[in-house]
Amino acid sequence: MEPMTGTSFVVFTALKVVLFFVLLLVFVAMSTYFERKIAGFIQNRSGPNRVGPLGLLQVAADGLKFILKEETEPGGANKVFFFLAPVLALVPATVLFAVLPFAAPLPTRWGLVEMIVADVPVGFLYVLAIASLGVYGMVMAGWASNSKYSFLGGLRGSAQMISYEVALAMSLVPVLMLVGNVAMPEIVSAQQRFAEGTGAYGAWFVLPLMVAGLIFVVSGVAETGRVPFDLPEAESELVGGFHTEYSAMKFGMFFLGEYAHLITTAALITIFFLGGWDIPFWEGDNIRVLADGTVIGEPAWWKTLLTLGSFTVKSLALVLFFMWLRWTIPRFRYDQLMDLGWKVFIPLLMGYIMLMGLAMYLLDSWGIPSGLKYSAALIGLNVVLMVILVWVVDRGSVVKGATARTRRAPGTAPARKRPVAPNEAD
Repeated sequence: MEPMTGTSFVVFTALKVVLFFVLLLVFVAMSTYFERKIAGFIQNRSGPNRVGPLGLLQVAADGLKFILKEETEPGGANKVFFFLAPVLALVPATVLFAVLPFAAPLPTRWGLVEMIVADVPVGFLYVLAIASLGVYGMVMAGWASNSKYSFLGGLRGSAQMISYEVALAMSLVPVLMLVGNVAMPEIVSAQQRFAEGTGAYGAWFVLPLMVAGLIFVVSGVAETGRVPFDLPEAESELVGGFHTEYSAMKFGMFFLGEYAHLITTAALITIFFLGGWDIPFWEGDNIRVLADGTVIGEPAWWKTLLTLGSFTVKSLALVLFFMWLRWTIPRFRYDQLMDLGWKVFIPLLMGYIMLMGLAMYLLDSWGIPSGLKYSAALIGLNVVLMVILVWVVDRGSVVKGATARTRRAPGTAPARKRPVAPNEAD
């Protein structure tokens, strides 16, 4: 079966756009409900339980409240940018999903429908470009509000997102080195099991690229601005951060943008490191569409449904993991946040990229084709690197606690105490 072209392609693309983005907004809205339910479970309380069965209609009540509340605007705010900031916070996270493959191709009587809204050949570069736009909404909100708390939150957010965008992009360099292609469906296909030497490795990249996967997950959480990296908001320090002066639906758009970024990050981790829509330990879903239109494998509608379920389960599991993090770990100090990004992740990734490049060069020169043997060699190397990395981090030599500066190193003189004034003696 050949890929769809002509009028059928246009019609099915329009249907995918409408259906997919409606479902995305539904997932974003429902994620707020599950966030509060998980928080209630962790804190030994019920969470939403009054509006509708099991509190499911609480989401609709919140949306109605946002719409009906009075819009407020600071007197010294820049009206144009004050209005545009919530839009820039929400739109990049939603349009990013246009290039994400979320299921195996669907065979129809008009041709093969690929389960991706826009299969652009530079999908990876599109992801990096659109993901970097999120910082503009945060900075614009902080500056346009004409408030010191909002401005400080915008400055914190811009420094944080720019810092971790570098680590986020660098952690994907080994993925590109392994795949040799920037098309998103090719990244999924490379993690499936095809014939040796065809560019497929038979293993999810979280195993042969374990260190890069760990750094991508941490950097992704930092990009969402959630605990333990919620320094742009930091309610206990900045009242509410960059969106302090916002109310009604403008504030609701920031709220929805946060959860859209959360779902986007989970979907990206799934595609880059968890095999995308690939179902583990089953080769029936190994379907690949080559650049010339040739289809490898046997597409079927029930395979499309199964792979869509696989992608959804992986993404939702990561979303639940991020929510669990929010209600479990405390916030980083700002110096810890910046040190982790600039002094740990970037030097670590520079060395890791060179080491992985050397390992791939040696495996290629030894004539080992892409496949399970190739992946096993990289998995062994990454396990050793992970042991070294965890051994260093576990001893507090990378991210130091608040008491690290007060500890006296062996062989050094004790710190001098500040003299106490007479009126402080009591």
